Amino acid sequence: MRRTDKDMLVTGLKRLGITVVLMFTAPLVLWQAFKNQEHFLFWPVCILGIILASYAIFMGFKGIKTIVNSVFGVKTKSN
Repeated sequence: MRRTDKDMLVTGLKRLGITVVLMFTAPLVLWQAFKNQEHFLFWPVCILGIILASYAIFMGFKGIKTIVNSVFGVKTKSN
């Protein structure tokens, strides 16, 4: 019977914690960008919001994959 890799589980939970923070930060940044469309920093702030949103999605998938690998073990290729 396989045991849960606790270090990998903690890493996955940290990644999901980062995801939660980014899930609130990215829409806030995008909202501020679209609220101030006539401001000269509109495009940099909008691009930053899109990057943060993309990173939130990436970290969400990466965190869930890490948690699954810690519980069920890393899948190896067998011949």
